[in-house]
Amino acid sequence: MLTHIVFFRLKDRTPESVERTAAVLRDMEGKIEVLRYLEVGKDIVHSERSYDIALVTKFDSLEALGEYQVHPVHQEVIRHMNEVRESSVAVDYES
Repeated sequence: MLTHIVFFRLKDRTPESVERTAAVLRDMEGKIEVLRYLEVGKDIVHSERSYDIALVTKFDSLEALGEYQVHPVHQEVIRHMNEVRESSVAVDYES
């Protein structure tokens, strides 16, 4: 199993904007066959070092992660995230 975690800091950090973007991420659930697990969390601490949203996904393999990356549903999400994010960081590990 491969775990893929991405943290997003948004340009507009208002609760409404964060929720709209979290909903876009959640909307992938059930639409991408290789996506085995999806969790979206919104930050509740709001410290200086906090990111606004965490996306946790799981895949059967590195190859499955590659399929996810190019899937049309994920490509739409990437387009949205490119518009709304200030920055992001990711970690991928075997789990």
